[in-house]
Amino acid sequence: MSRQKFIDRKRELEFLERAYSSNRAEFLVIYGRRRIGKTELLLHFARDKPHVYFLATEKPYRDNLRELQGLLAEFLGDRLFGKIAFEDVDELLMAFAERIGDERVILIIDEFPLLVEHHHPVLSLLQKAWDLKLSGTKIMLILCGSSVSAMENEVLAYKSPLYGRRTGQWRLTEIPFFHIGEFLPGYTAEELVKVWGITGGIPAYLLQFSPEKSFNENVVERVLSKGAFLYEEAEFLLREELREPANYFAILQAIASGRSRFGEIVNATGLDKSLVSKYLSVLQRLEIVKREVPVTATLKEAGKRGLYSIVDNYFAFWFRYVLPNKSHLEAGLAEEVWGRSMDDFNTYMGPVFEGLVKRPEVFFALTGFHFTKLGRWWRKGEEIDLVALNEREKKALFIEVKWKDLSKREARGILRDLKHKSEHVGLETWEKYYGLIAKNIKGKGVIKSEGWLMWDLEDFEGCLKDNFQSCRA
Repeated sequence: MSRQKFIDRKRELEFLERAYSSNRAEFLVIYGRRRIGKTELLLHFARDKPHVYFLATEKPYRDNLRELQGLLAEFLGDRLFGKIAFEDVDELLMAFAERIGDERVILIIDEFPLLVEHHHPVLSLLQKAWDLKLSGTKIMLILCGSSVSAMENEVLAYKSPLYGRRTGQWRLTEIPFFHIGEFLPGYTAEELVKVWGITGGIPAYLLQFSPEKSFNENVVERVLSKGAFLYEEAEFLLREELREPANYFAILQAIASGRSRFGEIVNATGLDKSLVSKYLSVLQRLEIVKREVPVTATLKEAGKRGLYSIVDNYFAFWFRYVLPNKSHLEAGLAEEVWGRSMDDFNTYMGPVFEGLVKRPEVFFALTGFHFTKLGRWWRKGEEIDLVALNEREKKALFIEVKWKDLSKREARGILRDLKHKSEHVGLETWEKYYGLIAKNIKGKGVIKSEGWLMWDLEDFEGCLKDNFQSCRA
C-alpha cells in the first residue's frame, strides 16, 4: 500500500485479528471500490499466518476452479489433491476442510463477483459447503470484491443464498487525511490538502504522486497526461461498475458544472426524473455523490431541500479538469491546460477544503468540539459552511471555511457576518461559539484573544506530524 511500508488500516486490522483469534469458523465479507487497498490489507493481515490467497479472474468458471484447486493442493503439500476431478466448488472446499481438520487456515477469495458472474450457482454451492462442512471447522473464509453493487446485491442482500452465513463484514473506505503525509514525505500541509483534493484518500492514487516532484509536476504528469494511470481511471471505473455509464456521465457532468438541485440535474441531462432519481441513488451508494440537507432540517424538510455534490475528490477533479479538456490533453497540451486551470483550481479547492474539515475525525481532532450533528446550514440566501451541534449539552459551534489567506480585518468581518447569520438558525437558548478555518490567518492570536475560535494550515501542519493525535495540545 505504500512505497516502503503498510500505512494505517489500524481499525481494519484489529477487526480481522479479532475474528482470527475467535478460533471458530469465520465467514467475512470485505469489499470496497477499486484501488482502495483491499488486497494489500488482506495480504498484510495474513502474511504470517497459514493462508491461501486466490484471485478470481475473467477466465471461465471451470478454469478458476482448477486454479483454486491447485493453490489448495500446494498449501496441503498434496499433489494428488490437485488431480481429483471435483465437479464444483462445494466439493472442493469440503474436501479441503476435511484435509485441514482443526487447523486454523485463512482462505481468501478475491474478486469473488467474477466467479458469480461466470457461474451464478456458486452462491448456492458456497452456502452448501458452509452449512455442511466449513461452519464446523476453524477455517477463516474471506470473500473480497471491488464491485460494490455486486457484493451488496449478490453476497450481503437478504435474497442472497449466503445471507445469514457471514460472521462479519467491512466496507473499506479511504485512508484518513492525516495519514497521507506518509505517502508524500516533505510535502507541506497546503500541498497535502491540494493532493487530497485530487486523489482523496485512495492509496493507489496517492502512490501515483511522487514525493520527489512538485505538486504541479505531479498533476501534469500523473493526471493530465495521456497514458497516465489517473488520466482515464474515472471512465474505467464507471464502465466496470455501472451498466449504463453514458447516463451516469451526464449526471456527473451536470453536478460538476454546478447543478446541485434535483430539478437542475434533470433539466441539464434531459433524462426522465425517475431515471435520474435511480442513478443518483446508485452514485450515492457508491459514495461518488452525496445528497446534503441543512444540518437543522426536519425529516419533512430534508425530503425537499437536498443538494447534490460529487464527494469523491478524484471524480470531482476529473469531471472538472480532465473531461472538458480532453481534446487539448489528447494533443499533449497538459501543461497548457493546467496553466489555464490554476486560478479556477483555487475556486475548486474551496468546497474540497470545506469537505475535508467537515469529516468528523478531522473536525473533532482540530476543534475538540463534541457534536451529535455536523454539516452545512442554509436558508433563503443565507448559508453557513459548518455547524456543529451538541444536542445533549445545547451547544453550537458555527464555522466559516475559506481556502484563502486572510488579514485580521477580513477575518473579523467574516466572523461578524457569521454571528449575524447564526441568528437565523434559531437555537436561542443554546450556548454558541464562532470560528473560522482558513489557509492562513494573520494576527490569529490577537483575534483569538477577542473570544473567537480559529484554525489555519499552521494547525494542520502540527496535526499531521502526530497523525492528528495531539494537535490541540
